[in-house]
Amino acid sequence: MKHYLSTLRKGFTLIELLVVIGILAVLLAITLIAINPARQFSQANNTKRSSDVNAILNAVDQFAADNKGALPTNMPAAGTVATIGNGALEADICADLVTRYLAALPVDPLVNNGTPISDCVVGGSTGYTIVRSATDNRVTVAAPSQELGAVISVTR
Repeated sequence: MKHYLSTLRKGFTLIELLVVIGILAVLLAITLIAINPARQFSQANNTKRSSDVNAILNAVDQFAADNKGALPTNMPAAGTVATIGNGALEADICADLVTRYLAALPVDPLVNNGTPISDCVVGGSTGYTIVRSATDNRVTVAAPSQELGAVISVTR
């Protein structure tokens, strides 16, 4: 009789299933907290910003090297911080840099979906700023929309 009852009982009890589901839920919660997708996206955006700032500054340096130290024509006045773009009060350096020094002008990931500017006539704003030092010809390119308290700025 004992053998007959043990063969009829197949599967798991409700309590066993609930315990397994609870354990899986706890493991999933721990994994999501450890991974933190929002923080990962912010870090990826900051990495892109850092790369873009360096690319813009490298292009400005190459332009200056090819033009006997002269900076792009539409640089802001010394000591004036301006957003790179072709709008009012923006530093329109696109025409001097794009296609010769950059394939396209990089754009902040949160501006216009991060789509680079390859047509300088239509243009737009990059979300990055540029400033020339008032005391020397040092140029600083920065990303003011940085996330996670990072400081993304390069001076040469």
